[in-house]
Amino acid sequence: MSKNVAIAGVTGAVGQEFLSILEQRNFPIKSIRMLASSRSAGKMVTFKGKQYPVEVLTKDSFKGIDIALFSAGASRSREFAQAAVDAGAVVVDNSSAFRMVPEIPLVVPEINPEMIKKNKGIIANPNCSTIIADVAVWPLHKVNPVKRMIVSTYQAASGAGMGAMLELEEQTRQVLAGKPVTCNALPYQLAFNCYSHNSKVGPNGYNEEETKMVLETQKIFGCKDIAITCTCIRVAVLRAHSESINLEFTHPMTPQEATEILKKAPGIGLIDDRANNRFPMPIDASGKDDCLVGRIRQDESLPGNKGLNLWVVGDQLRKGAALNAVQIAELL
Repeated sequence: MSKNVAIAGVTGAVGQEFLSILEQRNFPIKSIRMLASSRSAGKMVTFKGKQYPVEVLTKDSFKGIDIALFSAGASRSREFAQAAVDAGAVVVDNSSAFRMVPEIPLVVPEINPEMIKKNKGIIANPNCSTIIADVAVWPLHKVNPVKRMIVSTYQAASGAGMGAMLELEEQTRQVLAGKPVTCNALPYQLAFNCYSHNSKVGPNGYNEEETKMVLETQKIFGCKDIAITCTCIRVAVLRAHSESINLEFTHPMTPQEATEILKKAPGIGLIDDRANNRFPMPIDASGKDDCLVGRIRQDESLPGNKGLNLWVVGDQLRKGAALNAVQIAELL
């Protein structure tokens, strides 16, 4: 059962998380190949106590590889994924390159694992914010179809990569020291601040991150009828995204019913202590596999108990990216 695995983009934040999760979950590896851009060639990467050299990602990198985990960006995925498939590998791609290609499965294992069987060499990993929201919403949607979904995200620096995480730390030191703030990885000062997600804004005023959440959720759920609207914000949190989710259901659903459903749902942890005003926080989710749900309450603006509010927090680098991809690889 052991597999020959390649990791494209191994030196990035998600690439490093791939290694950590593969080791933690004892993924059956016969051999592993570390791939990145020429800037990282020759660096040494540690996996299970052994050091491996980083090789330059080329179209010839995948001979003998069974599974290729990609987190090297959409342009590199478009350039190199087909070469991996042609060499006999199955690609699990963490970028946006293939998510909305109709014939390519877009998979969250807790939701639509059956789609993995329909792959023709490439399986797409959804956007991090999409995964975190959908893991929480899907168990409720199965019981009581969601008609409308309103999402506001509070996204950590981790969503913009390792450089953004390091820059947030540096900006914090600069602000506290009264020094000018430098912005290289991030477009604006994030320390002690927040701003609209800096993906490209379309003619309709929605940015790409918001549009991804709409289209990807409809594809993953296999339901284009769900009305979804999003507002995505970058906040001064190092790691783990938070999301406020408002749901309108087809039939009535109470917070108690939703809580019982979520207690039994895979990939979910509950922190919903009203008496102590204690609900999920990014520090609770950082480094954890589960998406944490709390603040489960009735939307009293909707008649007939057909609306609920949820607060969901998940580690963007784990379930929002690397863990989801490794779970797909495990199913493969």
